[in-house]
Amino acid sequence: MTVDAHKETMEFQAEVSQVLNLVIRSLYSNKEIFLRELISNASDAAEKLRFEALTDDALYENDPDLRIRLSVDKDRNTVTISDNGIGMSRQEVSETIGTIASSGTRKFLESISGEEAQDNQLIGQFGVGFYSAFIVADKVTLETRRAGLGAEHGVRWESSGEGSYSIETLEKADRGTVITLHLREDSSEFAEPFRLSGIIGKFSDHISIPIEMLNEPMPGGEDEEKKGPEWEQVNKGTALWMRNKSDIKEEEYNEFYKHIGHDFEDPLTRIHNRVEGSNEYTSLLFIPSRAPFDLWDREQKHGVKLYVKRVFIMDEADKLMPHYLRFVKGVVDSDDLPLNVSRELLQHDKKIDTIRSANVKRVLGLLEKMSKDDTEKYQTFWKQFGNVLKEGPAEDFGNKEQIAGLLRFATSKSEGADQTVSLDDYIGRMQEKQENIYYITADNHAAALHSPHLEIFRKKDVEVLLLSDKVDEWLVSHLSDYKGKHLQSVAKGQLDLGELEDKESKEQKEQAEEEHKGLVERISKALGDSVKEVRVSNRLTESPACLVVGDYEMSANLQRVLKQMGQAAPASKPILEVNPDHPLVKKMDEEQDESLFEELAAILFDQATLAEGGQLEDPAAFVHRLNKLMLSFTA
Repeated sequence: MTVDAHKETMEFQAEVSQVLNLVIRSLYSNKEIFLRELISNASDAAEKLRFEALTDDALYENDPDLRIRLSVDKDRNTVTISDNGIGMSRQEVSETIGTIASSGTRKFLESISGEEAQDNQLIGQFGVGFYSAFIVADKVTLETRRAGLGAEHGVRWESSGEGSYSIETLEKADRGTVITLHLREDSSEFAEPFRLSGIIGKFSDHISIPIEMLNEPMPGGEDEEKKGPEWEQVNKGTALWMRNKSDIKEEEYNEFYKHIGHDFEDPLTRIHNRVEGSNEYTSLLFIPSRAPFDLWDREQKHGVKLYVKRVFIMDEADKLMPHYLRFVKGVVDSDDLPLNVSRELLQHDKKIDTIRSANVKRVLGLLEKMSKDDTEKYQTFWKQFGNVLKEGPAEDFGNKEQIAGLLRFATSKSEGADQTVSLDDYIGRMQEKQENIYYITADNHAAALHSPHLEIFRKKDVEVLLLSDKVDEWLVSHLSDYKGKHLQSVAKGQLDLGELEDKESKEQKEQAEEEHKGLVERISKALGDSVKEVRVSNRLTESPACLVVGDYEMSANLQRVLKQMGQAAPASKPILEVNPDHPLVKKMDEEQDESLFEELAAILFDQATLAEGGQLEDPAAFVHRLNKLMLSFTA
């Protein structure tokens, strides 16, 4: 880094340099995207100024008419995009451009697949759209001053995108930002005003801030000598959500979504609604096609944009949308809220509660309709956002039943691990005398599918939900019933199949318990404090043993999940159930050598632990016992 009195030349962070290299190698398949990204940033800057000026009108600096302007210089082969928005201080320039890795660059690089068609969708999602300028420019100059600071606090940032940038202080009379693109030779087409106005009409027509370009007078006109070029608005400049739905084209909706969602893919679906009466507002909400990179980030902000009478108020109004619908993008524009509304006021405003409740119902209704009318599209949604929606029953008690109807699962009768079966599908396939919805939780789909707990259910042809996502434990702890059917874990408590179990089976179970009382006592004594109880199983038909927990105890899988998250799990001992008809258990019952019996009992317990996805406390001891047993067979 070299420094003189006013100017610094600094190196980009390594991750930023990598992104720049990708961009310069034309990662985008459509060069026009650069203009959409830069205009979108300028629009955001204008809206932020409008919001901050609600409490400090001096920020307008006697220039309240917000605008974005584009100009070209064919001789210099440059395009200039300027705005009179909030602008940036020197520190903000350094933080948001030079070290932009903080906004997702590293995660972006981790997501790169190497396929251009897929990768060119990612940059906007990861907050690095400014770099798109280098698709068409071999040098970018940015001059900016934050509103409210003196003219002496202007900043110039410049880079050729080759690993370093310079930053210096300058005098800048006007607030806002001016970006000058020094076009590459192969991008000279963008120095044509007609070309730029066409791109604006295609991508940015919906932006409510006026976008202006110089209108050159026609040669030979009467006023040519008197009248020079004038700034002329080239976009419609009306809030898209306030227009009649019938007047809005599909392409306009899609481009508006890409603008507010910083996405490069069309949305999956949308809902546009106007409410009139005691609480008047307009909502335009979108369901994305792809999950954002920070969907599971604890620091991730969510919510829709809030406007009051077309004035932007806040970007992530999380009080307008619950956390389990954090993937929803869009705008809500209210006619009834005060213009100086703050996040604190939002928390206690009944009108906000009404808007939130109504919009949640609309989104759930939209998903419900999609699930019935277009199952393929709904599966696309579910693969991206299903795990988020599973948080709903715990968070939104009032809509729990409706959310539960939207959930999808893999089952013991599914083909593959795809989650495609709804609870309504399951209920429709239930056995005639079946009373409960049965499920099992496990670390992964294979562990759930091959769990010994399912053996009796396969024998009786009873379907079982296979829950292998980490959020599933949270889900079933809050979703105990659905449409009058109780959700029952197959790995908890004494298995009661109700009327699915005939009288003869019950008598055989009671007889087996009596006949093998001595065996149960011997195993219990051999395992000591390792188990809470040993009993004869009515779940098993093929395996020698399995572990279960009490009806109201934490499942073994949840205990593992909590430990993986670094949280303490309540200590509880498992119940060992044995299958007296299995050859290994029969062999144990005949074993007279108590020392060998104890070894077999320990192996049985460890096998049951492994079969349900658990970890052994002493794997070496298990291997030693197993080797010893194998040697006894070969002796």
